[in-house]
Amino acid sequence: MARECLMLKPASYVWNGFAERAALAQALAKTTSSHLDEAIAQRGAAFLAVSGGTTPALFFAVLSKQKIDWDKVVVTLIDERFVPASSPRSNAGLVMANLLQNEAAPARFVPLYRDDADIDHAAQSDDVELRSLPWPLDVAVLGMGMDGHTASFFPDASDLETLLDPESKRIVLPVHAPSAGEPRLTLAAARIVEARFIALHIEGADKRSAFEAAAQEGEKPIGAVIGMARRPVEVFWAP
Repeated sequence: MARECLMLKPASYVWNGFAERAALAQALAKTTSSHLDEAIAQRGAAFLAVSGGTTPALFFAVLSKQKIDWDKVVVTLIDERFVPASSPRSNAGLVMANLLQNEAAPARFVPLYRDDADIDHAAQSDDVELRSLPWPLDVAVLGMGMDGHTASFFPDASDLETLLDPESKRIVLPVHAPSAGEPRLTLAAARIVEARFIALHIEGADKRSAFEAAAQEGEKPIGAVIGMARRPVEVFWAP
Protein backbone atom coordinates (compact mmCIF):
# COMPACT_ATOMS: atom_id res chain seq x y z
CA MET A 1 0.00 0.00 0.00
CA ALA A 2 1.25 3.48 -0.86
CA ARG A 3 0.13 6.22 1.51
CA GLU A 4 0.83 9.92 0.97
CA CYS A 5 -0.64 13.09 2.44
CA LEU A 6 -1.16 15.77 -0.18
CA MET A 7 -2.19 19.30 0.59
CA LEU A 8 -3.18 21.25 -2.45
CA LYS A 9 -5.08 24.48 -2.74
CA PRO A 10 -7.99 24.30 -2.30
CA ALA A 11 -8.09 20.58 -1.45
CA SER A 12 -6.24 18.32 0.97
CA TYR A 13 -6.40 14.56 0.99
CA VAL A 14 -4.53 11.40 1.96
CA TRP A 15 -3.77 9.02 -0.90
CA ASN A 16 -3.97 5.28 -0.16
CA GLY A 17 -2.89 3.32 -3.22
CA PHE A 18 -3.18 -0.47 -3.57
CA ALA A 19 -1.90 -2.92 -6.16
CA GLU A 20 -5.16 -4.88 -6.21
CA ARG A 21 -8.82 -4.11 -5.66
CA ALA A 22 -9.20 -6.94 -3.17
CA ALA A 23 -6.51 -5.37 -0.97
CA LEU A 24 -8.27 -2.02 -1.22
CA ALA A 25 -11.58 -3.58 -0.15
CA GLN A 26 -9.94 -5.22 2.85
CA ALA A 27 -8.19 -2.02 3.97
CA LEU A 28 -11.24 0.21 3.50
CA ALA A 29 -13.49 -2.28 5.32
CA LYS A 30 -11.10 -2.51 8.26
CA THR A 31 -10.72 1.27 8.44
CA THR A 32 -14.48 1.80 8.25
CA SER A 33 -15.24 -0.81 10.91
CA SER A 34 -12.57 0.69 13.17
CA HIS A 35 -14.22 4.12 13.02
CA LEU A 36 -17.67 2.61 13.59
CA ASP A 37 -16.37 0.60 16.54
CA GLU A 38 -14.84 3.74 18.03
CA ALA A 39 -18.11 5.63 17.65
CA ILE A 40 -20.04 2.85 19.36
CA ALA A 41 -17.58 2.85 22.25
CA GLN A 42 -17.81 6.63 22.62
CA ARG A 43 -21.53 7.28 22.17
CA GLY A 44 -23.28 3.94 21.95
CA ALA A 45 -24.15 4.21 18.26
CA ALA A 46 -22.50 4.67 14.87
CA PHE A 47 -23.71 6.31 11.67
CA LEU A 48 -22.49 5.24 8.21
CA ALA A 49 -23.39 6.61 4.77
CA VAL A 50 -22.31 4.73 1.66
CA SER A 51 -22.43 5.24 -2.09
CA GLY A 52 -23.72 3.02 -4.88
CA GLY A 53 -22.69 2.20 -8.41
CA THR A 54 -20.62 -0.83 -9.39
CA THR A 55 -17.39 0.01 -7.53
CA PRO A 56 -18.30 -0.70 -3.87
CA ALA A 57 -19.77 -4.22 -4.16
CA LEU A 58 -16.55 -6.00 -3.12
CA PHE A 59 -15.93 -3.49 -0.32
CA PHE A 60 -19.50 -4.05 0.94
CA ALA A 61 -19.03 -7.82 0.95
CA VAL A 62 -15.85 -7.54 3.03
CA LEU A 63 -17.35 -4.94 5.37
CA SER A 64 -20.37 -7.16 5.99
CA LYS A 65 -18.09 -9.72 7.65
CA GLN A 66 -16.44 -7.32 10.09
CA LYS A 67 -17.23 -8.24 13.68
CA ILE A 68 -18.59 -5.10 15.33
CA ASP A 69 -21.87 -4.37 17.14
CA TRP A 70 -23.87 -3.93 13.94
CA ASP A 71 -27.14 -3.69 15.86
CA LYS A 72 -25.87 -0.27 17.01
CA VAL A 73 -25.07 0.95 13.49
CA VAL A 74 -27.35 3.08 11.32
CA VAL A 75 -26.66 2.85 7.58
CA THR A 76 -27.96 5.30 5.01
CA LEU A 77 -27.07 6.34 1.47
CA ILE A 78 -24.97 9.23 0.21
CA ASP A 79 -27.37 9.45 -2.72
CA GLU A 80 -29.96 7.45 -4.62
CA ARG A 81 -31.52 7.24 -8.03
CA PHE A 82 -35.28 7.82 -7.93
CA VAL A 83 -36.02 4.15 -8.58
CA PRO A 84 -37.40 1.38 -6.31
CA ALA A 85 -35.05 -1.09 -4.60
CA SER A 86 -36.09 -3.76 -7.12
CA SER A 87 -34.40 -1.79 -9.94
CA PRO A 88 -30.87 -2.89 -10.94
CA ARG A 89 -29.93 0.80 -10.75
CA SER A 90 -30.99 1.12 -7.10
CA ASN A 91 -28.26 1.91 -4.58
CA ALA A 92 -30.51 0.58 -1.82
CA GLY A 93 -30.77 -2.73 -3.64
CA LEU A 94 -26.97 -2.91 -3.91
CA VAL A 95 -26.56 -2.22 -0.19
CA MET A 96 -29.18 -4.76 0.86
CA ALA A 97 -27.70 -7.48 -1.35
CA ASN A 98 -24.03 -6.91 -0.50
CA LEU A 99 -23.63 -5.02 2.78
CA LEU A 100 -26.62 -5.89 4.98
CA GLN A 101 -25.60 -9.54 5.10
CA ASN A 102 -23.51 -11.76 7.40
CA GLU A 103 -22.37 -9.88 10.52
CA ALA A 104 -23.95 -6.64 9.25
CA ALA A 105 -27.47 -8.04 8.90
CA PRO A 106 -28.68 -6.48 12.21
CA ALA A 107 -27.76 -2.92 11.14
CA ARG A 108 -30.60 -0.44 10.75
CA PHE A 109 -30.93 0.68 7.14
CA VAL A 110 -32.56 4.01 6.23
CA PRO A 111 -33.01 4.28 2.43
CA LEU A 112 -33.79 7.48 0.55
CA TYR A 113 -36.21 6.33 -2.14
CA ARG A 114 -39.92 6.70 -1.45
CA ASP A 115 -42.83 5.48 -3.55
CA ASP A 116 -43.83 9.00 -4.41
CA ALA A 117 -44.53 10.49 -7.83
CA ASP A 118 -42.98 13.80 -6.77
CA ILE A 119 -39.26 13.70 -6.06
CA ASP A 120 -39.32 17.10 -4.40
CA HIS A 121 -41.95 15.86 -1.94
CA ALA A 122 -39.93 12.67 -1.37
CA ALA A 123 -36.84 14.76 -0.57
CA GLN A 124 -38.81 16.82 1.95
CA SER A 125 -40.14 13.67 3.62
CA ASP A 126 -36.62 12.21 3.78
CA ASP A 127 -35.38 15.46 5.25
CA VAL A 128 -37.86 15.17 8.12
CA GLU A 129 -37.21 11.47 8.77
CA LEU A 130 -33.41 11.68 8.67
CA ARG A 131 -33.28 14.50 11.22
CA SER A 132 -33.87 11.89 13.93
CA LEU A 133 -30.66 10.03 13.04
CA PRO A 134 -27.44 10.39 15.10
CA TRP A 135 -25.70 13.18 13.18
CA PRO A 136 -22.96 13.88 12.32
CA LEU A 137 -21.93 10.92 10.21
CA ASP A 138 -19.16 8.84 11.67
CA VAL A 139 -18.13 7.54 8.25
CA ALA A 140 -19.03 8.75 4.76
CA VAL A 141 -17.81 6.64 1.84
CA LEU A 142 -17.97 8.54 -1.43
CA GLY A 143 -17.56 7.52 -5.04
CA MET A 144 -16.74 9.63 -8.09
CA GLY A 145 -17.73 9.71 -11.75
CA MET A 146 -15.49 10.53 -14.68
CA ASP A 147 -17.09 13.98 -14.85
CA GLY A 148 -15.89 14.73 -11.30
CA HIS A 149 -19.29 14.31 -9.65
CA THR A 150 -19.56 12.79 -6.21
CA ALA A 151 -22.78 11.99 -4.35
CA SER A 152 -25.27 13.36 -6.92
CA PHE A 153 -23.47 16.66 -7.31
CA PHE A 154 -23.38 16.58 -11.10
CA PRO A 155 -21.62 19.47 -12.88
CA ASP A 156 -24.78 20.08 -14.94
CA ALA A 157 -27.23 19.92 -12.01
CA SER A 158 -29.70 22.77 -12.17
CA ASP A 159 -29.18 23.61 -8.50
CA LEU A 160 -25.53 22.68 -7.98
CA GLU A 161 -24.83 25.78 -5.90
CA THR A 162 -27.62 24.80 -3.49
CA LEU A 163 -26.38 21.21 -3.28
CA LEU A 164 -22.86 22.37 -2.40
CA ASP A 165 -23.90 25.18 -0.05
CA PRO A 166 -21.76 24.72 3.11
CA GLU A 167 -24.38 26.59 5.15
CA SER A 168 -27.34 24.51 3.99
CA LYS A 169 -29.73 23.36 6.72
CA ARG A 170 -31.20 20.62 4.52
CA ILE A 171 -30.27 16.98 4.93
CA VAL A 172 -31.70 15.53 1.71
CA LEU A 173 -32.13 17.39 -1.56
CA PRO A 174 -33.58 16.50 -4.97
CA VAL A 175 -31.26 16.56 -7.98
CA HIS A 176 -32.19 17.30 -11.58
CA ALA A 177 -29.28 16.90 -14.02
CA PRO A 178 -29.41 15.80 -17.68
CA SER A 179 -26.31 13.63 -17.29
CA ALA A 180 -27.68 11.78 -14.24
CA GLY A 181 -30.05 9.62 -16.28
CA GLU A 182 -32.96 10.05 -13.87
CA PRO A 183 -33.83 12.37 -10.97
CA ARG A 184 -31.88 11.66 -7.80
CA LEU A 185 -31.90 12.23 -4.07
CA THR A 186 -28.70 13.20 -2.27
CA LEU A 187 -27.41 14.17 1.12
CA ALA A 188 -26.51 17.85 1.12
CA ALA A 189 -22.78 18.53 0.92
CA ALA A 190 -22.98 20.30 4.28
CA ARG A 191 -23.98 17.01 5.92
CA ILE A 192 -21.26 15.00 4.17
CA VAL A 193 -18.32 17.29 4.90
CA GLU A 194 -18.99 17.30 8.65
CA ALA A 195 -18.44 13.52 8.84
CA ARG A 196 -15.79 12.38 11.30
CA PHE A 197 -14.16 10.26 8.57
CA ILE A 198 -14.59 10.66 4.81
CA ALA A 199 -13.28 8.10 2.33
CA LEU A 200 -13.31 8.38 -1.45
CA HIS A 201 -13.30 4.96 -3.15
CA ILE A 202 -12.17 5.00 -6.78
CA GLU A 203 -10.68 2.38 -9.09
CA GLY A 204 -8.92 2.42 -12.46
CA ALA A 205 -6.30 4.62 -14.09
CA ASP A 206 -8.95 6.82 -15.70
CA LYS A 207 -10.59 7.59 -12.37
CA ARG A 208 -7.20 8.42 -10.85
CA SER A 209 -6.46 10.92 -13.62
CA ALA A 210 -9.91 12.46 -13.33
CA PHE A 211 -9.58 12.77 -9.57
CA GLU A 212 -6.11 14.32 -9.61
CA ALA A 213 -7.24 16.92 -12.16
CA ALA A 214 -10.36 17.76 -10.15
CA ALA A 215 -8.48 17.99 -6.85
CA GLN A 216 -5.84 20.25 -8.36
CA GLU A 217 -8.36 22.58 -9.97
CA GLY A 218 -10.87 22.51 -7.11
CA GLU A 219 -13.62 23.27 -9.61
CA LYS A 220 -15.33 19.93 -10.17
CA PRO A 221 -17.79 18.84 -7.46
CA ILE A 222 -15.35 16.35 -5.93
CA GLY A 223 -12.73 19.08 -5.59
CA ALA A 224 -15.28 21.38 -3.97
CA VAL A 225 -16.32 18.69 -1.46
CA ILE A 226 -12.71 17.91 -0.53
CA GLY A 227 -12.05 21.61 -0.09
CA MET A 228 -15.08 21.93 2.22
CA ALA A 229 -14.29 18.86 4.33
CA ARG A 230 -13.31 19.51 7.93
CA ARG A 231 -10.60 16.84 7.79
CA PRO A 232 -8.43 15.55 4.94
CA VAL A 233 -10.35 13.09 2.81
CA GLU A 234 -8.80 9.61 2.59
CA VAL A 235 -8.68 8.41 -1.01
CA PHE A 236 -8.61 4.63 -1.53
CA TRP A 237 -7.51 3.68 -5.06
CA ALA A 238 -6.47 0.57 -6.97
CA PRO A 239 -5.91 0.02 -10.71
